[in-house]
Amino acid sequence: MSRNKLLRYQQTSVAKVFEKETALIAQIQTGELKQCLMLWQAKEATLVLPAGKKWPESDALKAGLLADEWQLHSRKTGGAPVPQCPGIINLSHLYLWSKDIPYSIPQAYENLCTVLHGFFYQFNLVSKAHATKFSYCDGDYNININGKKIVGTAQRVILKKGGGKIVLAQAFILIDVLLDEIIKPVNLCYQLSDKTERVQAQVHTALFEHITERPTIDQLYQQLTQAFVDSALYS
Repeated sequence: MSRNKLLRYQQTSVAKVFEKETALIAQIQTGELKQCLMLWQAKEATLVLPAGKKWPESDALKAGLLADEWQLHSRKTGGAPVPQCPGIINLSHLYLWSKDIPYSIPQAYENLCTVLHGFFYQFNLVSKAHATKFSYCDGDYNININGKKIVGTAQRVILKKGGGKIVLAQAFILIDVLLDEIIKPVNLCYQLSDKTERVQAQVHTALFEHITERPTIDQLYQQLTQAFVDSALYS
């Protein structure tokens, strides 16, 4: 069995990434693969919407997004709308949970957060995991710098045939974006879905607000990969 796989996409479509995730899950299901780290950035501004009645794909939403040059893509998983665009790095880590350790949702999240803390430490930045009120897709395992959200995380578990669990851990890292612009499509979706809450730009932050150097996407991918290796959590 090939133990590890690393995929890096500088610019890709959201649809292609989700297709690739499905294919990788199938490879882990059949035993061809143990784990894969996929790093990617969307080439076009796209609002990713959880499929279902809670977040309807209305004509008004499509028209409103189109007016601001945003595309729309629905997926089966996810809890709330998430904006994808250049300047945001996504991390998708698919792996087989060890049979020697009882599966734990908090532990799986904490492992991912440890990697992300290590990534920010490379820039001499101290990050903490906690919920961030008024942020997009809020959760207890957001990564924050100075109390502002810089990473959103998510997790999905798939049962493996014959026993075992496949974990899909995801992180959405704000690198260099206009915060006011990326919350617009999310709030439009909230408004048209009759939700009272709204996302606020000022509770978020991006990496380039905290550092003077400007690493390339390739360099950032390398540093994220190194953070995984240094954590020794997934060897």
